[in-house]
Amino acid sequence: MRLEDKLFLDKYRVDSESHLKIKNPEACLKCKEKQCTLVCPVGVYKWDSDEKKIIVGWENCIEMGACMVACNEFDNIDMIYPRGGYGISYKYG
Repeated sequence: MRLEDKLFLDKYRVDSESHLKIKNPEACLKCKEKQCTLVCPVGVYKWDSDEKKIIVGWENCIEMGACMVACNEFDNIDMIYPRGGYGISYKYG
């Protein structure tokens, strides 16, 4: 089964408040690889080259934390789990 097919099985309840935060947007300018944009399987992080900043689409987050591990040079991503009842629910484990 493809990753896209597996993600379709998940249920999201989107909160009105983001649970992801870029601590210091200036640090993203110093980051050469923009690893957060590469490791997230659902594409939560996108580099906007016109505005020179990371765009965070937190509504799609599957809360796996790979972004925080990938941002090891600057430790610039803050993630808390969504409030109770919000976020992702996995149907099959």
